Amino acid sequence: MKTKNVMIVGVGGQGSLLASKLLGHLLMSQGYDVKVSEVHGMSQRGGSVVTYVRYGDAVYSPVIDKGEADYIVSFEALEAARWMAYLKEGGVIVTNTQQIDPMPVITGAMKYPEDVIGKMKAAGINVDALDCLKLAEEAGSSKAVNVVLLGRLSHHFDIDEAAWMASLEAIVPSRFLEMNKKAFELGKNA
Repeated sequence: MKTKNVMIVGVGGQGSLLASKLLGHLLMSQGYDVKVSEVHGMSQRGGSVVTYVRYGDAVYSPVIDKGEADYIVSFEALEAARWMAYLKEGGVIVTNTQQIDPMPVITGAMKYPEDVIGKMKAAGINVDALDCLKLAEEAGSSKAVNVVLLGRLSHHFDIDEAAWMASLEAIVPSRFLEMNKKAFELGKNA
C-alpha cells in the first residue's frame, strides 16, 4: 500500500498527542508500518501543536510536506486553515468548528477571521466540519474532543469499528474508557 499521511493539528492542551497515539496504535494493529512525529510549538502556552502520522507498507520518514496530507484532523477552525496548504488534492480536512482565539486576537492586534470553514469550502477544500466540543460535553467531558474527532475520521477509513474500540481500550485509562467510547460513537454518528 502506498503511504498515507494524516496531520493532527490543534492548540496545546487539546489532546492531539493522545489522538495521534490512538491512531498510530490502530494503524499498527492493522499491520501497517507507522511513523508518528510530534512537532510541539508553544504547546504549553496555547500555541500550535502538529503531529504527523504516516502509514503504509513501508514508511521511511515521519515528516509530511506541503501537498502530501491525505487527511488533516483539526481541533480548531483556524488551525485547519493554517495548515491546509499541506492537504493533497482530493484530501479531506476533518475539523472541529470550535474557535479558540490565538494570541494576536487575545491582545487585540487582530480579529478572528469570519467564516473560516466557509472560506475553505469556497476554495474547493473537502471539509468535514462538526461541533466536536458540544458532542464531547454530551459524552461527559470537553476533553473528549480528540476522540470525537477520531470518531468522525473513522468515516474516511475502511477499518472496522471493533479495531477502533480495541485501540481505545489499549490506550485510554480504564476510568475514562466508557466516556471516550461514547465520544467516539457521537463523532462517528453525527
